[in-house]
Formats: sequence, structure tokens, C-alpha cells
Amino acid sequence: MPRVLAIAAHPDDIEFVMAGTLLALGGAGWELHYLNLSSGNLGSMQWSAKKTAQVRRREAKEAARVLGAHWHAPFCDDLEIFYDDRTLRRLSAVVRAVDPAVVLTHSPQDYMEDHMNTSRLAVTAAFARGMPNYRTTPPRKPVASSVTVYHANPHGLRDGMGCRVVPGVFVDTTSEADVKRAALACHRSQKEWLDATQGMDSYLAAMEEFSREVGRLSKKFTHAEGWRRHSHLGFCSQDADPLAEALGRRVRRNPAAARALERGA
Repeated sequence: MPRVLAIAAHPDDIEFVMAGTLLALGGAGWELHYLNLSSGNLGSMQWSAKKTAQVRRREAKEAARVLGAHWHAPFCDDLEIFYDDRTLRRLSAVVRAVDPAVVLTHSPQDYMEDHMNTSRLAVTAAFARGMPNYRTTPPRKPVASSVTVYHANPHGLRDGMGCRVVPGVFVDTTSEADVKRAALACHRSQKEWLDATQGMDSYLAAMEEFSREVGRLSKKFTHAEGWRRHSHLGFCSQDADPLAEALGRRVRRNPAAARALERGA
């Protein structure tokens, strides 16, 4: 059974931009793995950091259960996801233990550093999967299999400077929309926090509108998630595209992204 590992920064990030694709792969027979690097300890206006982390841990475990995914424990805190030796060795151990054929992670360009650092860490941890002289924490043997890394849409489809980020492929998540919403609803502690700090109104409605917006961009699907495949060098064959292979007609390539690549944009 092929395995997919979703690596996100905070509890509820997977549900916002990755869960539909996870569910689609699960329906295609893949084994699902779910990892938020951060405990989410700062995501409350009323509780201590310790209690917030405990609440968000329970919520994330419940969301992973709804998605049918194996939950992996976080090992960072909010605003402390750094591209450093300690974090990279911890994440590399998870990557080796899961040995995924696909890694789903954040966009390299996003609106906050935790997301972008998570993206960098996920890429390097995947790259180091087969290096016998690289020591992970805890120790895990290197793996020789190939892996394809896909980057999700940034929040609002724009980078931190407001520039548009164009997905390379779209995955149809229409049939997964209800379960995706149910998984996000598990993060009950986040409604008040997001309303107060980011003006998102209902985070469930915000996720659904974003999903519909990506669907409109696809010009084919009602709900969709957008992805950009990382360079194949050091990871997989040049033409590897396991999302398309697994999901078939539920994947649509974006001609606009292909034209941008040809122009070197």
C-alpha cells in the first residue's frame, strides 16, 4: 500500500489546504499520515499555552481520525518552527519511519514564517531520507525509495508580498468536501481565535470558499485543491506524478502554470 505524509505547521492547516487530496488518495487505497509540526500552543485568547496545546492536540487527533489518517505527534511550538538542526533531525526520523511515496506540505511562499519554514524542513527531510551518514532523532535507518513532494496553495493563493501563486495541478475534492469540513470542525477551539486575530469570520465558511475559488480556477471542478510539484532532482524520476497516476481524471494540469514555467516566470 503506498503511503502519503502530510506535513503542516499548525493544527487545522492540513484541513484547510490538504485534507481533500489526502481523502482522495485514501479512497484510492493509500495509507494516510498526518503531522503538524507545532502544538498550536499560542492559538487561544483565554487559555494558557500549556492548556491550549493540550486542547489542540485532542482536536488534531480527532481530525486525523475523521480523515482516516495515522496521527504523528508535534515537536515544535507556534512561532518556534525554525529551519534548524534539531527540528530537521526530528522530522527526518518521521519521514524515514513512514517512507512515503508522496509528501504534501506548505507552499514555499506563504503569509507566515511557520508555514514557509515547514515547507523547507519537509523538502530537506525528504531529500535526506536515503543518506546513511545523516543521523535522525530518534535514529531511523535510511530508505532508498523515491518520493514526490507537492506544495499546497498558500493562504489566499498569494505570497507574503501579495503576488499570485499559480497552482500547477488541481485535484478534484468535491466528493470529499463534507468529510473535509467535518475534520476542520474538530478544531473547535480555533473559531474564536481566528475570528479575533485574523478576521476570518467562520473558519468553516472561509475554508469552503477557498476550496470553491480553487475549483473555479480549475475550470472543471466545484471544489479543488491546488498543488505545485517540487523539482524531481534528488527525490524521484523526472516524469513522476503519483497524484495523477493515483487519481486519474480527478487531476487537471493547469495550462497557465505550464506557460509560466516556459517563460521562466
